[in-house]
Amino acid sequence: MPYQLNEKFKLFTVNSNPAVTEEIAEILGCEVGRSSVNRFSDGEIQINIEESVRGCEVFIVQSTSQPVNEHVMELLILVDALKRAHTGTINVVIPYYGYARQDRKARGREPITAKLIANLLEEAGATRVITADLHAPQIQGFFTIPVDPLEGIPILARYFEEKQLDEIVVVAPNHSGLARARQLAEYVHAPIAFIDKRRPGPDEAEFLNIVGEVEGKNAIIIDDLIDTGFTVTQAALTLKDYGARSIYASCTHPVLTAKALELLGEAPITEIVVTNTIELPAEKQLANMTILSIAPLLAEAIHRVHNRESVSTLFE
Repeated sequence: MPYQLNEKFKLFTVNSNPAVTEEIAEILGCEVGRSSVNRFSDGEIQINIEESVRGCEVFIVQSTSQPVNEHVMELLILVDALKRAHTGTINVVIPYYGYARQDRKARGREPITAKLIANLLEEAGATRVITADLHAPQIQGFFTIPVDPLEGIPILARYFEEKQLDEIVVVAPNHSGLARARQLAEYVHAPIAFIDKRRPGPDEAEFLNIVGEVEGKNAIIIDDLIDTGFTVTQAALTLKDYGARSIYASCTHPVLTAKALELLGEAPITEIVVTNTIELPAEKQLANMTILSIAPLLAEAIHRVHNRESVSTLFE
């Protein structure tokens, strides 16, 4: 059954997720709104909306991914432009919510930047946020506007189920990933294990032990994001040492900074499975990488919000 959109529906994007937005538009059967992004000689961003949006229900798709600050400012400026154009509602679809790792004060005199981004979005004029796999669930509480936190794990789970692997074990690369591992394990009907480690300093990890049985099994490492690749690579090496038959790495957000590609390329990983919440150019893709589309999930959420239907069943 085709999606039903009324004449007030508008879908826009800026620069972080154009391909995903085009896919969403194709699924919904609509056009991507016309806008342009320019820069002054000093680098200031200028955005022009090139069609009427007065009284419309607008959805903007924009991840706050690398370059993070550029994409944050593009999003804020577009939201402000829409608000000043007398838009009805402004729904911000953020497949990857950057700055989410700064969600609390771990030490004195630290900012809570995830809250700052929430404040900026609301002050700019956003009326709703749709996002996927927040690094910390409590970030929902940083907003006073509605937040729909979608989950990428079912997408990953369906892929692994279709592979029909036997003797699966789902592995959390650290203690904090246990809840995520349990969730994936429930989908694929497998036991879990986790890697007990001590982190002596930033971006350093000393892996001490694996809790759970991994010998002779197909191990699936699950995390919400892969950034430097260090944690996943060390987890894979540890699993190999403990006798895992094959090792898969999976995440929703392929941040992939620094030497991540080099580390992952040398790791004993059979396949790396990610979603396209962050669009990866060809030079940031590996031969053993599979990219699954999150566009159908986002399109369904957008349609439900637009038609005043329940979104909760998408993340229950």
